[in-house]
Amino acid sequence: MANGPLRDIRIVEIAGLGPTPFTAMILADMGAEVLRIERPGNRHLLGLDYDILNRGRGYLEADLKNGSDVEAVKTLIENADGLIEGMRPGVMERLGLGPDEMAALNPKLVYGRMTGWGQDGPLAYAAGHDINYIALSGALHAIGPAERPVPPLNLLGDFGGGGMYLALGMVAAFLEAKSSGKGQVVDAAIVDGTAHLMAMLYAMQGAGLWSDQREANLLDGGAHFYGTYECACGGFVAIGAIEPQFYAELFAKTGLDPETFKNQLDARAWPDLKARLAARFLEKTRDEWVALMEGSDVCFAPVLTMAEAPGHAHAKARGIYVEDGGVTQPAPAPRFSRTPGAIQAASQSKPLDMEQTLARWSGNKGTRT
Repeated sequence: MANGPLRDIRIVEIAGLGPTPFTAMILADMGAEVLRIERPGNRHLLGLDYDILNRGRGYLEADLKNGSDVEAVKTLIENADGLIEGMRPGVMERLGLGPDEMAALNPKLVYGRMTGWGQDGPLAYAAGHDINYIALSGALHAIGPAERPVPPLNLLGDFGGGGMYLALGMVAAFLEAKSSGKGQVVDAAIVDGTAHLMAMLYAMQGAGLWSDQREANLLDGGAHFYGTYECACGGFVAIGAIEPQFYAELFAKTGLDPETFKNQLDARAWPDLKARLAARFLEKTRDEWVALMEGSDVCFAPVLTMAEAPGHAHAKARGIYVEDGGVTQPAPAPRFSRTPGAIQAASQSKPLDMEQTLARWSGNKGTRT
């Protein structure tokens, strides 16, 4: 039996890249049985033998331009609670797998749709990537040094504004379907989700507390007490000493004169104060600052590399990273006290048998592989 709070949920995933497999990974980690539909002979874009985003679920090969394969997929959807797809608008309809047709087969189906621009609007049919969606939302303009915006990997758009919002939307729709007996379409557009993530910053801008100039604000590296500093070894530390008591602790630990830094929120003084702090942090290595500050109320952390992060004592104590299939990776999150999630047992190496899977899905829903 699968682990996790969604262990009674079955989902068909039409294989895609980035945010849709991330959504499927989240739901599978929470116990849902997710069955990925792959094109025959398809291989991940990066050629990975173990793709973390595809963990915990098996897959079937099906040609969605082949009538018999489409009928088989329809049978699976008929017996599913949810569907995840990330095609451009109209593609699933042309394949005969659109939401209206699937709702006729399965009225309780939660139909999760992931796009960059949304199912409608002037840009709905245009190509795009994370960088384009976060640009349109105002997020990209706010990130980076004063000279130019810098894309924050593809975490903010694809995974934050996209995959996580689709997962949340589908779980909400599953809950509603339990009482109404009806499914619905979840239209998760990355541009929508990214804009939604910017809510606090829009509130600050509306109150006159946020400037559209980069490196000039409280949380964008403009403030001397919220940013990163290079150390003598070439490594970096991160400081977030916003509140007065944490700000005071910063100077207790650095030995700098607090009187010089007393006008904490005077943005005109920030460049000079930042330079003073930068000079002090260059006096010690990152490890020396860790020994002095980690665990204190400075609001401090070393800036770890991806290779270093799993080895940190806090990460080890909480089990933030695990190994599966010989690959170190983030553990399922968030955590549940009574029905903990887990990486479900499933093979990535070879496809499942279509006939066996159809028989099982059409039979007892509680039977898992």
